[in-house]
Amino acid sequence: MAHPSQLGFQDAASPIIEELLYFHDHALITVFLISTLVLYIISSILTTKLTNTNALDAQEIEMVWTIIPAVILIVIALPSLRILYLIDEINNPHLTVKAIGHQWYWSYEYTNYDKLMFDSYITPTQDLLPGQFRLLEVDNRMVVPIESPIRILISAEDVLHSWAVPSMGIKTDAIPGRLNQTTFISSRPGVFYGQCSEICGANHSFIPIVLEATPLVYFQSWSSSILEASLRSFHVSNSLLSCHR
Repeated sequence: MAHPSQLGFQDAASPIIEELLYFHDHALITVFLISTLVLYIISSILTTKLTNTNALDAQEIEMVWTIIPAVILIVIALPSLRILYLIDEINNPHLTVKAIGHQWYWSYEYTNYDKLMFDSYITPTQDLLPGQFRLLEVDNRMVVPIESPIRILISAEDVLHSWAVPSMGIKTDAIPGRLNQTTFISSRPGVFYGQCSEICGANHSFIPIVLEATPLVYFQSWSSSILEASLRSFHVSNSLLSCHR
């Protein structure tokens, strides 16, 4: 997770964010070189007397400042297009999760399982356990297996939201009446924090996202326990309804 004095990105936890970090460094070096060249030219113009104004004619100057920027744009654009393709590439995901934004919480539906769904609310400050983070912890975490392609279907029930987990390189808008999708692969186990990144109302800052990546064995155990709890709750509700009738 991020900390107050942090200058760079969070540690990468998926191949996509690793590619984004490489592209960031690549683009930053290009911008630095361009800025250095422009600063040198400005300094030279300010400190040098123009004694020979016919060194380059107008046509040569036009060619230089047309070709060089075009080459720079190509050098930046090609890696960017590659990353866009990798982000949009979704082949045979092992698990599909639907995340729905509400004012102000998230609900998750594991479409590969029957009745595996739950709401995820922020944990109030007074209920936090030692080591948990204020305004970032939730009562029910979204759990996924590591080293497996995960597809996220993202939508909203009321207003615009945005499902964002920086360590995974994910930020996708949640739009009412529309399904957006993205994919990621968690390369290591851990707990990764995110927040809604679209201003969605008075409690916008109280709608966190917690993604827990675990080995497949632990994920299967977690999903089984959630399903059992859902079945018990379903049977209890039916019993109470029968007694009431």
